[in-house]
Amino acid sequence: MMNARRAPGPGPTGRFFGPGELRLAVLALIAEQPGHGYQVMSRLADRFNGTYEPSAGSIYPTLQLLEDEGLVRVEPDDGRKVYHVTDEGRRAADEQAEEIERLWGRAAGRAEWGMFREPEAAEIIGPALRLVKAAVKTLAHAHGDPRVVEEIQEIFVEARRRIERLDPRKQWKEGR
Repeated sequence: MMNARRAPGPGPTGRFFGPGELRLAVLALIAEQPGHGYQVMSRLADRFNGTYEPSAGSIYPTLQLLEDEGLVRVEPDDGRKVYHVTDEGRRAADEQAEEIERLWGRAAGRAEWGMFREPEAAEIIGPALRLVKAAVKTLAHAHGDPRVVEEIQEIFVEARRRIERLDPRKQWKEGR
């Protein structure tokens, strides 16, 4: 029988965190800045630009686990529990800095998919998919002719360059 759960990875769908990774991500966020549970949830969601929405059912037990392990401590503030990293928690985060960087790298990669949630994206997704479909169809009919492959690649590269030139951030950097 096949396992229906996907392995953690940078794609737009599927389970993101592997065993122990949510714990590590929450610890890293608290090590960066103390916060109450909702703030931690919001900061984690922000890392993913809306492509991952943590639930209270995953965050609060993780916060309790970190507290039980002595990696965070709770300080009441205006009736809320604010989580602060302990010295032991900071050491644990420092010792796992490479793993934390890998997690944030995956989060950044996955966050790129968040742009497809923007209303403006709907205006270009259809034409972009039709362009890819035309390219694949042409490749299939060309039976892998290297000249056709090369020309289609050139078209895509030129189209990408033209689109990137429209990016206001790049225009500003280039002094336009």
